[in-house]
Amino acid sequence: MGSVAGSRQEQRPFRPIVAFDFDGTLTVKDSFIGFLAWRVGMARYVAGVAGLAPSLIAYLIHRDRGRLKARVVRRFLKGISRDELDASARRYAESHARSMLRPDAVRTWKRWQAQGAQMVIVTASPESVVAPFARGLGCDLLLGTRLEFDGMDRVTGRFDGPNCRSEEKVRRLRSAFGPDVHLEAAYGDTSGDRAMLTLADEAGFKVFKGAP
Repeated sequence: MGSVAGSRQEQRPFRPIVAFDFDGTLTVKDSFIGFLAWRVGMARYVAGVAGLAPSLIAYLIHRDRGRLKARVVRRFLKGISRDELDASARRYAESHARSMLRPDAVRTWKRWQAQGAQMVIVTASPESVVAPFARGLGCDLLLGTRLEFDGMDRVTGRFDGPNCRSEEKVRRLRSAFGPDVHLEAAYGDTSGDRAMLTLADEAGFKVFKGAP
């Protein structure tokens, strides 16, 4: 009798998609700002922010968060290697995850994870900074703002694509899962998450209040 293996298409079990914002949703504070202050030290961080005063004033007019964030990246990270950035992000996550992650958010994350959902973090923070936290949570996919690296693998101070906020979160999800992406659940805490939440059956806005 001939084998029927290969005559059937492999059927993979359906896995619902659950998306979490990171800063303020899974965490109690902004991971990128915290990372920068930790990496350079508070004194240098304060001095660097003071040097950004013209950009901060301009932001009050143009209200472009991506433009302001790019200036911050140039001020604090331009020229460092990908390896150095990744190593610093890993050390930051190892030393700060316990004091940053909301216990109620993590419980909800683990509940969906136990049900077999595809767990996705969609964040405006740089992927390089959030990646160690995402790995620790067992995240299936991280979608965040991508930093640009030059030919020598150093941070240029620009983004590789738009700031991952608001409608860009929806575009990134559609790019990853298709134009008809549907979320079983999504969680966020700012206006920059509302577009993503419209894709979800269960839309949780500012539902996590726990502190470590």
